[in-house]
Amino acid sequence: MSETSCIRDARRLVVKVGSTLVTDEGRGLDPVAIDRWGAQLARLRAFGKEVVMVSSGAIAEGVKRLGWPRRPSEIHELQAAAAVGQMGLAQVYESCFRAHGLQTAQVLLTHEDLADRTRYLNARSTLLTLLRLGVVPIINENDTVVTDEIKVGDNDTLGALVTNLIDADALVILTDQKGLYTADPRRDPDARLLPSVIAGDPALEGMAGGAGSSIGKGGMITKVLAARRAAYGGASTVVCSGREADVLVRLAGGERVGTEFVAQTPRLAARKQWLADHLQLRGAVRVDAGAERALRDDGKSLLPIGVVEVVGDFERGEAVAVLDAQGRELARGLINYGASDARRIARRPSSEIEAVLGFVEESELIHRDNLVLR
Repeated sequence: MSETSCIRDARRLVVKVGSTLVTDEGRGLDPVAIDRWGAQLARLRAFGKEVVMVSSGAIAEGVKRLGWPRRPSEIHELQAAAAVGQMGLAQVYESCFRAHGLQTAQVLLTHEDLADRTRYLNARSTLLTLLRLGVVPIINENDTVVTDEIKVGDNDTLGALVTNLIDADALVILTDQKGLYTADPRRDPDARLLPSVIAGDPALEGMAGGAGSSIGKGGMITKVLAARRAAYGGASTVVCSGREADVLVRLAGGERVGTEFVAQTPRLAARKQWLADHLQLRGAVRVDAGAERALRDDGKSLLPIGVVEVVGDFERGEAVAVLDAQGRELARGLINYGASDARRIARRPSSEIEAVLGFVEESELIHRDNLVLR
């Protein structure tokens, strides 16, 4: 593998910083630390790179401002702390980054924003517009309203999802650990730092330990899984210590720091991997044997004539499962017609769609570019 960091040639980056790197040991945000990140991002911008930052720290700041002795466990108290802390997060980033000539914008996301196709496209358009305007988006999960049903879960995962959302070339996960070791270095003196691995290698999960601190929620396992998700979009990931001096600038200069998770998936195939892994299914269509052969063996689109049953209530553009005659998931994809319209044109040739519905969105129920086999 290359001895040069993947960050050197990356034009668009997502940088995720953990709680321990932006807070004073969990006692609220650390403006001095955030100023250092601003200085490094300004230099990356000077190198011609677009940067999106995913930052933890809102709840820790809220806990400090509310005078609580420790991070609460009740969901409503966490949401209250996040609401208070987001004010501080935006203020500190805005003032610190402005000192380095950087304009910032706060963007709060939930998993639902990324799973719903329309909201996903809206979020993508907003972020790409901000980057085009030279603004640095500061992204966090919207902990003030999030529930388990719409929760991303941790900012490592959020960083990977944002990487795919904006077609970033690479993801940098900055933590208080040097990278991925062959074993837990706190317990095994013979553990070795791995400089380069293949993203998605199942063996990597066995090497990852649990959560690293009481301040954040992550741990090496979430970083390994995030690197696998980012690889779905063709992006490599670097996991390294944010306590290394000028680590982002050194990575951008080509220096290898930490562990690089190399993506093996080309971007076109990666889009289908994302479709398979990240969208919530809103319903299903069951197909006959002829349609199954066309999809599986010939790489064809799904036409209405091959559909024998429509299950659920979904809208145009939502993700649905494609089931075979036995009810097993054959594929999944983005459907071109809502459930009621799909039922009306099922078992009919595409030439009759307009006669039945009075309009034609597409001749295919699911186009092959928006379909992935399971």
